[in-house]
Amino acid sequence: MKRRNFLLQGSILSAAGVLMLSTNSFSKEILDTLGDNSTDNLYKLFKDPSANYRPFVRWWWNGNKIEKTELARELRLLKDAGIGGVEINPISFPSNTDDMGIASLEWLSDEWIEQLRFTLAEAKSLGMTCDLLAGTGFPFGAEFLEGEERAQVVVIGVKKFEGPMNTEISLFDLFKEADPATLSPYSGRTMEILEVKLVPDPLNNIEEAINLTGQVKNDVIKLTIPKGKYAVYALVKIDGFMKVIQGAPGGRGPVLNHFNGAAVKKYLNRITNSIQEKIGPLAPSIRSFFVDSLEMEGANWTSDMMAEFKKRRGYDLYPYLPFILFKTGRMGNTVDLNYHVKMNPQMQESLVRIRYDFEFTKAELFEERFTQNYVQWCKENKIKSRAQAYGRGHFLLEGSFDIDIPEGETWLKYGVGEDISEADFTKYPWHLGRGNTMINKYVSSAAHLKDKKLISSEELTNTDMVFNESLEIFKIAGDQSTISGITHPIFHGFNYSPKNAAFPGWITYGGYFNEQNNMWPYFNHYTDYRARQSALLQQASMFADIALLAPIGDMWGDFGAQMEPFPSRVTPAYQNLVWESIHQNGNACDYISEPVIMESEMKNGFLSYGSRKYHTLFLIEVRSINPASAKKLYDFVQNGGRIFCLEAYPEKSLGWNNHQSKDEEVREWVSKMKQFPDRFIFLNKPESNFKEWYKSVQVKYNITPYISIKSPETFITQVRYQTKDVEIFMFNNASNKHNYNLDATFAIKIIGRKQAWLWDAVTGKRTKLELKNNNLKIDLGPADSKIIVFNNDRRGEAWKSIPEPNSTSKIIKPNWKVEFKHSDGSVKNVEMDVLADLKDHPVYVDFSGTVIYRSSLQIDNIKAIKYLDLGKVYGITELIINGKNIGTKWYGRRAYEVEGFLQKGANALEIKVVTVMGNYMKTLKDNQTAQYWTNNVRKAQPIQSMGLVGPVTIL
Repeated sequence: MKRRNFLLQGSILSAAGVLMLSTNSFSKEILDTLGDNSTDNLYKLFKDPSANYRPFVRWWWNGNKIEKTELARELRLLKDAGIGGVEINPISFPSNTDDMGIASLEWLSDEWIEQLRFTLAEAKSLGMTCDLLAGTGFPFGAEFLEGEERAQVVVIGVKKFEGPMNTEISLFDLFKEADPATLSPYSGRTMEILEVKLVPDPLNNIEEAINLTGQVKNDVIKLTIPKGKYAVYALVKIDGFMKVIQGAPGGRGPVLNHFNGAAVKKYLNRITNSIQEKIGPLAPSIRSFFVDSLEMEGANWTSDMMAEFKKRRGYDLYPYLPFILFKTGRMGNTVDLNYHVKMNPQMQESLVRIRYDFEFTKAELFEERFTQNYVQWCKENKIKSRAQAYGRGHFLLEGSFDIDIPEGETWLKYGVGEDISEADFTKYPWHLGRGNTMINKYVSSAAHLKDKKLISSEELTNTDMVFNESLEIFKIAGDQSTISGITHPIFHGFNYSPKNAAFPGWITYGGYFNEQNNMWPYFNHYTDYRARQSALLQQASMFADIALLAPIGDMWGDFGAQMEPFPSRVTPAYQNLVWESIHQNGNACDYISEPVIMESEMKNGFLSYGSRKYHTLFLIEVRSINPASAKKLYDFVQNGGRIFCLEAYPEKSLGWNNHQSKDEEVREWVSKMKQFPDRFIFLNKPESNFKEWYKSVQVKYNITPYISIKSPETFITQVRYQTKDVEIFMFNNASNKHNYNLDATFAIKIIGRKQAWLWDAVTGKRTKLELKNNNLKIDLGPADSKIIVFNNDRRGEAWKSIPEPNSTSKIIKPNWKVEFKHSDGSVKNVEMDVLADLKDHPVYVDFSGTVIYRSSLQIDNIKAIKYLDLGKVYGITELIINGKNIGTKWYGRRAYEVEGFLQKGANALEIKVVTVMGNYMKTLKDNQTAQYWTNNVRKAQPIQSMGLVGPVTIL
């Protein structure tokens, strides 16, 4: 392929990167497919995606109890299901599961490396791609880590007293009070008192705290408490405080100290040295190394932390350290915001600034000592970096900048697809009703800012509804993932489980992706769908001309950094509703940050960063900002850009050092921006209905959408992608029950004289749309999505819609002969004269398998019948008429085109419905795995709807 054409695709690579691509099987396919920029080639990629565009799976090597025959079997199973690649992920063996006496292999042992070598060769023979977790479990760690190489955390313990009194406290009591109740404590951890202080309550000045550290004798401190309220503060350092979560043998020791650059290099090099000394270079057999969840449980320390803080921030943190830390629990989450003694407003304000400085310093050190070393290690080994570059205290945008394949997360949980009020949405940090998590929009924005098109997601993560997942909820959550900017799903996940393992097999995490799942024979319908989306969107750039700046600095100062993608607190709670409302109303946006602002060019009314250009910036309750950033914002406004300040103007600077003068600078720049009242505008957030609020802002301030949506809806979202010659729009209905009539008008300057086409990612077909005055009117049924492509093609088959049932439609009410083919192999035949949800029938509520509804349909005029609508269905459906399979429907409306399949007189009608398994699994009281995932107190699952409910209607 010509290099010029490759660069036209917008993929920015160094010469060394191109050389690496030419030897990498995954990337070579990309080079081969992107040589032609034409619409025909784009459609060819879309219709029949090559393996590199297909979804991947996280492949858990449970307990490293692996052997070659089973590895080969599972790779073929995945290949046949439409999976394009695997992420090899060694993990602990699931508890309460029979391991069949199979021995575990030690991670990085000769035996384990041989299994890895075999797997890579087998995957290559199948045309599949492999990624490799750089460790086991999460976060990184291993038994071989020693001393300062192990993760450290500094925490506080506070005990309150009222004097006068004499008392004594043991160090054991202080350690117990400070203990953060880590989710995964390391047995070899050690606790050390750094400092003990007697603190008056309230505390008005840091000098009022009395240092008692020297009074500790024989692990006890004797105290004389003066009259009044006081507290004893213990500053405690815990070395090696946590072990790897779900680590496999050889990698389940203490967690790595990610703030120790030498330890990071040593750890990473041990991986590649151990493997490559035995089997040679991992490139190109491995596409990427992967960093999984950085769930570091609040790790915040390394030996030079205080020295680095002073060097970077210009003052000594140590006297303030006990007062900026919160009481924390599992995952480093704050468990008590009122744990400290009371403090006056001035003291509180000082600590907010100092806390921000600490969080910022930690993020800098993590970026420099872990992320940069990780990226460099990948480059040295000619392998791409892939990472979930977020967690607690990492830069939400910049953390993904240097990663070759940045990754977000999209989860399955009850509520996805359901009606969720804005009030419920904003009070729950995990965001009820959404599959895409808080971090996805940040990760995709970071990728867009760096012109990256390959954006992965830990997709369909499922710890709530195992055995109750359906292809329909996969689609709803997956479409939400795509709307948030994801172009490469990696399903979570596929458990290594021998064929003869006891039912339901070995399950550590994730959805029940297993050949014994009722839906497995139909799974390739979903993998085909996602593959087509990925093949298309990875050729294009996601459009955005509006930027958002969230108050990350304010949040870090007030509450400390949060555990992304599931923060304990969202600042502000409605933050996600802002970007969603923009997309619901025909605009599009990216998150940006202060470093992005500083590196941007402000010219001709645009904030430009690389290839991204934004004419409008929303500051979402940003109260604190650096003076230099405020100055750049002034340049933006002065040069014709527009800023909306939502709920607050910036009024102060971030951090402690020289803050008085910096505050004044910020206020001066804000005052200057206010001299442009048409371009520096204060907005109040709405009490409710953000979509209508944003629409009113559009109208009042003349924010021109590229699509005018007549009636914006909460469930209807859109996104726009572009290539050199093609405009691509995706509309998504995230409701599992509501039908919407989309009425949207495309801006003429966007589409010009191009022809509109509907590209169906389910079937791979494209059909021609006839728009009047650039207006699109189209139905979006439950869980539906539409890809509209504008190009210069003119000839093709016209699209036709399936009419909705109405009062004149004929409802079929036969006596149904129903066959229940249970997944346990049993079969039962009954007759039904009324269709109903099987969960409401005590005889069938526990069913799992395929229900076949049979009847005879008498037809006199076959020309009058075009479609058969099955009505409400819970499950995957197949329609068979007169012995001919009409097709499979696995989401939304189950309406079939039957023209040409009917005959005059009697017609044999057969409707297959494939159910979920959860109701049945709940009944298996002697099956520990089934009970854990369905009836466990923390995972108790509701009974699910199943079967054909109807009405079945002739159209």
